[in-house]
Amino acid sequence: MAGQQFQYDDSGNTFFYFLTSFVGLIVIPATYYFWPRDQNAEQLRLKSLRRVHGRCLWYRLRLLKSQQSIVPTLKKAALLFGWAVFLLLAYKVSKLDREYQEYNPYEVLNLDPGASLSEIKKQYRVLSLKFHPDKGGDEATFMRIAKAYAALTNEQSRQNWEIYGNPDGPGATSFGIALPAWIVDQKNSMLVPLKLTLLIFYKCCKFIVILLYFQGTWWYRSIRYSGDQILINTTQLYMHFMYKTPNMNMKRLGMVLTAAFEFDPRHNKEATIRPTDNVVVPQLIRELGNINVKKKEPPFCYPYSLKARVMVLSHLARMDVSEELEEDQRFVVRKSPALLQEMISVGCQLTMMANSRGGFHAPRLVTIENCMKLTQMVVQGLQESKSPLLQLPHFEEEHLRYCISKKYKVRTLQDLVSLKDSERRIMLRFLGEEKYDEVMAVLGSIPHITMDTKLQVLDDEDSNNITAGSIVTVTVTLTRKRMLVRMNSLSQGDTNKSKTKVWQNKSKGAKKTTKSKKKKLTKKKTPPAPAAKPKQVNGTVAGNVSVHSTHSLTSLMKEHLATPRLRLRTPALQKPQITKEMEMFVQEWEALQQSIQRRERALLETKSKVTHPVYSLYFPEEKQEWWWLYIADRRDQTLVSMPYHVCTLKDTEEVELKFPAPSKAGNYQYSVILRSDSYLGLDQIKPLKVLTKFCVFFF
Repeated sequence: MAGQQFQYDDSGNTFFYFLTSFVGLIVIPATYYFWPRDQNAEQLRLKSLRRVHGRCLWYRLRLLKSQQSIVPTLKKAALLFGWAVFLLLAYKVSKLDREYQEYNPYEVLNLDPGASLSEIKKQYRVLSLKFHPDKGGDEATFMRIAKAYAALTNEQSRQNWEIYGNPDGPGATSFGIALPAWIVDQKNSMLVPLKLTLLIFYKCCKFIVILLYFQGTWWYRSIRYSGDQILINTTQLYMHFMYKTPNMNMKRLGMVLTAAFEFDPRHNKEATIRPTDNVVVPQLIRELGNINVKKKEPPFCYPYSLKARVMVLSHLARMDVSEELEEDQRFVVRKSPALLQEMISVGCQLTMMANSRGGFHAPRLVTIENCMKLTQMVVQGLQESKSPLLQLPHFEEEHLRYCISKKYKVRTLQDLVSLKDSERRIMLRFLGEEKYDEVMAVLGSIPHITMDTKLQVLDDEDSNNITAGSIVTVTVTLTRKRMLVRMNSLSQGDTNKSKTKVWQNKSKGAKKTTKSKKKKLTKKKTPPAPAAKPKQVNGTVAGNVSVHSTHSLTSLMKEHLATPRLRLRTPALQKPQITKEMEMFVQEWEALQQSIQRRERALLETKSKVTHPVYSLYFPEEKQEWWWLYIADRRDQTLVSMPYHVCTLKDTEEVELKFPAPSKAGNYQYSVILRSDSYLGLDQIKPLKVLTKFCVFFF
């Protein structure tokens, strides 16, 4: 039986198999996940947005960043280098395969398989004369030729070759180990294992240290930041000031906003305090005017808070700042919308605590709405008193006098859209053709939202009957369209009106005569007497049908079937009434099922928060269109339902707002309010009437 032999890789060739597999397992997945293939898609997206957003600050910064960034190039170079190493190793392995191919004596003698004995002897003589050592040939080559000749002419050697693949017979079973022979050499019997042990110990310690570092970093961030990546200290600070000042005006709100610890270099490494701030910041303070610099209340008097406040106010005033402060201003402005959203969340939490526990005053509605309005102002870079028309490009303060004149009275974006094309062009005569086209492109891209509301009490017998203390659900359907669609519809309406006017001008006399005849006829006619409404079986009026529950419907059917005389007497009244009740029950059942399915889909689906880019001339980062939706009692200045942040409105979105009905029966006037977190002048308020009744129990 053949023996076993372990052969260590002196040349390192066997190690190439392991190395090729290892490199391939790294390079192939890394190419799939890290190859910057989205770069072209991003360039195409930016190119499509150039016509509308070309003047925006975030757009210009994004183009500059994409041109200067070398990260995609470095990724490509690293991945290409990895593929080059992988292909080189694969080529080396393919060469190694030839060294271990099966022994073939015909190839050694340069003969075709199946050559005759005479051809073998003849070829052997020719090669012997050429490679024999006595003739000056190579000894190793001659030994290979002699071995091949014996394998083809000697019977025993031929049998060994055919059976074992070797003319010399069976050899020892060889196991290749991908380790160099010097590792297991007798001379290195103590040194090499010690080095390997130290190396393994070092790698394990290094891995443990790296693991502990990342775990510690994650834990440190988790205890410092909330789920929205806001410092917990900042959240506590906002809660303190909103509890202390329930009714907060815009100036006080700006001071609380800029007191966030995100702007303090001791808590955030991104924030910076420069030596030149002592010179540049006071100059901006003198230009801005009264910003409560002398207020000694901490943390408003701290340098970081004062600098952040100056950055926000200069941004709202659209003032030019020095190059040293430009990057700091962008950092503060970029952080402000998320911080204001945190303030709104804190205000909602305090409101819920006040409603459930009592004992302190909840933040007023004006405070929460000021947070929303300040978000719009920060995104658009406008002060509170400025016109929403300044959100459009090429509009300056001196141009507003053309819009607010007595002839046009255009003060909002909606007023500008409702104008006729000819009147709009005449009013904006200070713009050239290119600027006018750009303004109309931007105006057409601004969103126009239609809001439909439906009031009901889910999981109740009568969904339209609101009892005191019940949970009321207001289903709000938001439909987003562009202002361009509204302009087109208005222009079509104007053309239809103009056509009717031309037609009316042609037949003025006929129109007058028809009007006079109609007046005479209306004078002579007497109103018909109202017909008596037929009564149903249960005593209700047929023209005033209310929605019945399953119990009432089944009782009605039982009563109808149990009285055959009544069914025979009034068949025309009973059949339509039963079918109408059934139809209303089916509609109510389908609405309930759709509501349940909608809730299940909302729990399972994860919608993207990428909706539509906001047109903002001075915001340093791309902002998506988001909205706040809530119900409020504007007379009492209180929230009825907590604001819902709608972050997934692309075309249509359905939102359910829930609130408990008042404990006293009566008629209540609420408002469903939709506010943008990006645009000024697009807020909508829709009245909501809630009629509550007492719940009567029968025993």
